[in-house]
Amino acid sequence: MNMKNIVSPLLNWYGQNARDLPWRHNRNPYRVWISEIMLQQTRVEAVKGYFSRFLKAAPDIPSLAV
Repeated sequence: MNMKNIVSPLLNWYGQNARDLPWRHNRNPYRVWISEIMLQQTRVEAVKGYFSRFLKAAPDIPSLAV
């Protein structure tokens, strides 16, 4: 099986069907890490609203220690 036969249609599908999620707008490792933690046991719809509020309160790793 050729990977190009799989990857191209998959990327095309994603381009047309990807959900607009706040953690996809910025690939900052901290933001990705926080989203991964939040999404471990929580539905995406619940995390969407909380994610922005959390980042306002703790925008980076040093702010978590305060």
